[in-house]
Amino acid sequence: MPAQITISADELNALLAMREAYATLERAHEETRSMLRLMTAERDLAEERLRAYRRDLFGAKSEARDSEQFGLFNEAEALGANATPAQEETPGTKVAEHTRKKRGHRKPLDPNLPREIRRHELPEAERFCSNDGHALVEFGVEISEQLDVIPEQVRVIQHQRVKYACPCCDLGIKVTPAPLRIILRGLLTESALAWIAAGKYQFGMPLYRQAGLLRRFGGDISSNTIAASMVRVGLAAQPVINLMRDALLDAEVILCDETTFQVLKEKGRKPQTKSYLWSQMTGTGIPIRCFTYTPGRGAKLADKLFTGVREGAVLMTDGYEPYNGIAERYKLVHLGCVVHARRYFVKAEENVPKAARTPDLLATRFIKLFGKLFAAEARSQTWSADRRLRLRQRYSAHVLEVIKDLMIKQSPGVLPQSLLGKALTYLREQWPKLVRYIENGDWPISNNACENSIRPFCLGRRGWLFSDTVDGANASANLYSLVETAKANGIDPYRYLTWLFERLPLAKTVDDYDALMPWKMPLSLR
Repeated sequence: MPAQITISADELNALLAMREAYATLERAHEETRSMLRLMTAERDLAEERLRAYRRDLFGAKSEARDSEQFGLFNEAEALGANATPAQEETPGTKVAEHTRKKRGHRKPLDPNLPREIRRHELPEAERFCSNDGHALVEFGVEISEQLDVIPEQVRVIQHQRVKYACPCCDLGIKVTPAPLRIILRGLLTESALAWIAAGKYQFGMPLYRQAGLLRRFGGDISSNTIAASMVRVGLAAQPVINLMRDALLDAEVILCDETTFQVLKEKGRKPQTKSYLWSQMTGTGIPIRCFTYTPGRGAKLADKLFTGVREGAVLMTDGYEPYNGIAERYKLVHLGCVVHARRYFVKAEENVPKAARTPDLLATRFIKLFGKLFAAEARSQTWSADRRLRLRQRYSAHVLEVIKDLMIKQSPGVLPQSLLGKALTYLREQWPKLVRYIENGDWPISNNACENSIRPFCLGRRGWLFSDTVDGANASANLYSLVETAKANGIDPYRYLTWLFERLPLAKTVDDYDALMPWKMPLSLR
């Protein structure tokens, strides 16, 4: 029999105390490890945010990826029966087939530009052959062309209104009435107003710079006068803008986006408060671009932009929450922007050090899958809607299923607060709207077109920074609408604005204003 060990009560209490102390140490150790893991995660998140801030400040803004992604759309089932068989590859560097442009070849100057001929001849004393002394005979010319620029010309148009009087009495005096103008007793002609409006709203030149440019040519006009004129012509075009908006809201597909817009003198608001400029455009039919100023970004303000929209129309937006309420209230088919979903993964990939980026990186895998979707869209850009629909349902739907499976499998293991976690969260929340575009060949895959339409405003904002008053903000929104719609219809904005400003004072009825729409401008005047 084994020997029995006798333990006193004091020793037993000491052992129990040691076990309790050991358990306490184990719990403290586990808490320390948990705290260390938490602090490590917080440190990693802080470093990730710091890299993201540095990239936003100093990094490139382009979202373009490697050109090899354009070749991702090469699956046999998508190419169809017209696909050519693959050729056997030879060892060496693979180079895409292309036609090399001749180096140093200049693009010819526009043949429609006026030409001034300057003939250069040899002096008569040099028109003799150095070999036998015979007189040289002209047999042709060598032609080279240069582009010349004539500075802007400023002139004054003097209106002389003839006065008539009766030779027999003092009561028969008449004066020729003044011609109708868009600005009553305005200092600038309609052509000058159109030139200034195109300078600011098409090319982003602030009004004070245009005033300085005019002074170079003798037009000493203050920037305040020019600014007041822009406000008046912008508001005078409101009836045309209203009809443009009616036509836009009747479109089958509408795209919408917004950006910040600072207005200094808003009632009840500080100058530093952010206001917004909304961009709406048609996705099908006549190209229309409408911009609207609002003093905020809430659901009530956004809702007013869609009053009167066609029921059942398609709305393409980013993930901003008020758009969901608008789509539900007006019974719209709401599409999500695939580019916005991809953009989150691009940011997550860029935040990873280049040395650690591999093809197996989760963000990179998502980006390549999105690249397949856009490659399919690029391939079918010129196709009919029915043919594009077949491609989307046969090919794009399969790619979307792969993206969905990858999202479901990887989401549980990613920290939600990280950039990759935010990308997966956005993708998961927007998924029903992101995949809806494959149901129709005419529906857009992204909101890029609307972002491109609002880009001229964002570029111009860097120069002129803000609007002084609410009227100025509304006038700017109207003029941007006219300029961008003219551009979308292939019309030179300066010519259209000149044509519009000359005819606006004559318009009296709805039909008169309707005839002034940008796409109704006569072809001979564009």
